[in-house]
Amino acid sequence: MSQERRPQRPDGAGGPGFMGRGGPMAGMGMPVEKAKDFKGTLKRLLGYFVPQKYRLLAVLITAVIGTVFNIVGPKILGLATTKLFEGLILKFRHVPGAAVDFTYIRNILLILLGLYVISAVFTYIQQYIMAGVAQRMVYTLRQQIEDKIERLPLKFFDSRTHGEILSRAVNDMDNISNTLQQSLTQLITSAVTLIGVIILMLTISPLLSLVIVLTFPLSILV
Repeated sequence: MSQERRPQRPDGAGGPGFMGRGGPMAGMGMPVEKAKDFKGTLKRLLGYFVPQKYRLLAVLITAVIGTVFNIVGPKILGLATTKLFEGLILKFRHVPGAAVDFTYIRNILLILLGLYVISAVFTYIQQYIMAGVAQRMVYTLRQQIEDKIERLPLKFFDSRTHGEILSRAVNDMDNISNTLQQSLTQLITSAVTLIGVIILMLTISPLLSLVIVLTFPLSILV
């Protein structure tokens, strides 16, 4: 025969293709490996925040300001609602000269619009600074990974698939970047929002706020 049938290679590794052992997609079906020392890993990750402490402080300040302006909005809107309700009640009672003070309501709405614009600006600044912090940290991590890979012996690459190595160098870095940009900012804004809402509730009705705080844990258990 002019053509001989080539024997298939073991492990289905016909080359560096999609399904080969060393293919770039070989590690996609592997289970996610959890950190063996979570506390130690978290402590090492927090160490990367130290060079970015001033930027993180700016993130905290802008998050607090933006969230506070957003929380105060309903309180100010309540002033316009109260003024509108009082004017309508006086008109229904046929009080002479009674009318809705639309000038006052307009001023309240303009103030409210200004507060929401300021809140949006501070929120944008917070996200912009946090994105820079995340990118700087990821850049430092990528440099360290590159230095580490260059020092590894060849037997390390022989014992692991290309997909596993690429996952460590690319996917893990992207996950860290997304976590820093989203989860950390959400944690800060959620904490400030919770504290601000509780304070706002206490200024409106301390008794009703106490009832809500006491019954809220029971509603979770039911």
